[in-house]
Formats: sequence, C-alpha cells, structure tokens
Amino acid sequence: MKREEFKNIKILYVEDEKFIRKNAVSYLERLFPFVYEAKDGLEALAIVDEYEPDIIITDIKMPKMTGIEFVKKLREKKINTQIIMMTAFTDTNYLISAVELGLLKYMIKPIRHNILFPVLLQCAKNIKENINSLKYITKECYYDPFNRTLIRNNKSIKVSKNELLFLDILHKNENRVVSYEEIENKIWYDSSMSEDAIRSLVRNLRKKLPDDCLINVAKVGYRIEILA
Repeated sequence: MKREEFKNIKILYVEDEKFIRKNAVSYLERLFPFVYEAKDGLEALAIVDEYEPDIIITDIKMPKMTGIEFVKKLREKKINTQIIMMTAFTDTNYLISAVELGLLKYMIKPIRHNILFPVLLQCAKNIKENINSLKYITKECYYDPFNRTLIRNNKSIKVSKNELLFLDILHKNENRVVSYEEIENKIWYDSSMSEDAIRSLVRNLRKKLPDDCLINVAKVGYRIEILA
C-alpha cells in the first residue's frame, strides 16, 4: 500500500549489485508511486534526464561512474534533488567528498528499512516545503506543481502529459524565456520536435490558460507571464 506521505514523489535507486538493488526496489515500490532503478551512474543520468526523480538513493562504488561522480554531474546541472548516498566505506575522504555535494544523508551499508524510512520521510517533507507554493497565473488560475494540476475558477482543468511537462518547465523558469532546445529536451527527449508539434501544444494549452499569459519570443522560445 502506497504511503500518503510519498504521494506524487518519484524515487531513483542506483546500485550495481543486482540482488541488493532488487530487494531495495521491492521495498520502495510499497511506499512510492514511481520507482526507478539503475545499475550505474551513467544509466542513472539518463533516467534523471527522462523522469526527473525527486529523491535519489545511490551507492558510491559502482562501475563506469562512481556515486560521487554521478552526483557531481547533477550538481553541475543545477539539479537539487534530495540525495541519499550509501556506502560500505567509512573513509574520511569519501565523507568529505559527500559533504561537499550537499547530500541529505550519508549512510553506511547495510541499511535497514527502519533506519531508511525516517530519512525518506524527511526527504518528502523537504520536497513539499520547497514546491508546495501554488504558482498563480491570475487570481482565478494557478498551477499546483506538487499535485501536477491546473486549476481555473476552482475547477481542475484536464491537461495532457505534454501540456503538464510544458507548464512545469515554464513555471520552474518563470523569470526567463525557455528556449526551444530546452522544450525539446524536456518533452520530446527521445525524438525531434517538429514545428507543427510545438504549435499544436501551445495552441491547445492556450485554450486552457488565461489570455496573454503564454508568450512567444521569436526564434528563442516561450515564457509564462504571471498576471496575478
């Protein structure tokens, strides 16, 4: 049974040892609605780009890319996901490197479920506090990023998956223009974005938003105009 505390939260578990990974994923699937797994840092980066998990649990010592290297790449991309790092090591150098990455927790393996659970609750609390503010477009229309819903005149507006992704990236960058390249990478990550596709997306979303809030900047991209 999924826990209400973890509603709408996506979690990624990164571990090269298959038996440990599968056991952990089985436990996490009882708590979270969206659980992803990766066997190394490279695979994990691809999952982060595609699914944008809210929480990442990663081992340190892995083939191809260590957990430290993986998290450094995330921080270089300004990805501030809640990260729990686990290791069998208590080496001071590892600890120093981990602290510098702004981790939520550094845990020594093996990790028991009763020890991990309160850490996951803290992650969920941090996430909700960070994104719980509603994104008002006008006084009558707002986007709820945690529940991923668009509300207008106190009614939930039906929006497609791509429209939600578009709204999400616009509101995360509401103080600047979101480029066509960023939109393509976010929504059409596994295929190229055609002009017809973006026009159709914008046209359909504009029907659901207040007038004049979705602004096109010629040859650059789009931005959201906050009218509240």
